[in-house]
Amino acid sequence: MSRTPFIAGNWKMHKTVEEAEEFIQGLLPRVYAADAVDVGICVPYTALTPMVDSTRGSRVGVYAQNMHWADQGAYTGEVSAPMLTELEVTGVVLGHSERRQYFGETDEALQKKVPVALAAGLTTILCVGETEDERERGDTERKLRHQILEGLEKVPLDRLGEVVIAYEPIWAIGTGLTATPQQAQDACAFCRALVAHFSKDAAEKVRVLYGGSVKPDNAKELLALADVDGALVGGASLDPDSLGDIVDAAA
Repeated sequence: MSRTPFIAGNWKMHKTVEEAEEFIQGLLPRVYAADAVDVGICVPYTALTPMVDSTRGSRVGVYAQNMHWADQGAYTGEVSAPMLTELEVTGVVLGHSERRQYFGETDEALQKKVPVALAAGLTTILCVGETEDERERGDTERKLRHQILEGLEKVPLDRLGEVVIAYEPIWAIGTGLTATPQQAQDACAFCRALVAHFSKDAAEKVRVLYGGSVKPDNAKELLALADVDGALVGGASLDPDSLGDIVDAAA
């Protein structure tokens, strides 16, 4: 099955609105002709509306970096799916390793969030991945099995293929280390096999991204792997030319 490559740049806690506007004016011409690639930027809440406005009519989607499962309530500091859809954002990143590590995000919470995001019409990126200690102990598959089976447990089978899974080995995020092509392929193929636990058809449809120090100089090799359908890009996504080069590699 042909799956459209997807390159998403995760800005994390970077860029004021002014900086975001400068960035997007540099990116749009770079990706204008990338017809065969879906492109997204995952931006801070403060930049969501400006970026939706500035990308309107382009091929660049705008993604939030987190979301609560409730539509409203006494959850200070959180935002809901209706708040995001009102802004016309494309989708949301859920379960990034930094949310898990620093802010106590749990698989139980993600089990609630993923179906809510899908039901709201948001393209949903579910992040999974192992620590360096877990990989050294041979626990990579155990960790991925728990994260994916828990995170997708409540997703209706007819929506499962719409989920985007981002495999990010935590030991390769922001460290300059990158999984070898074989490590990336093996882990992404395993993620797809776990989706097949629910539905073989969905497993063929679901897009699996690799994330972890993806840069223009290693993107082409990683994106050529059979079970890698794109990339969730961190530091390299903060520069429009760098992200544009990675989109070119996907195209």
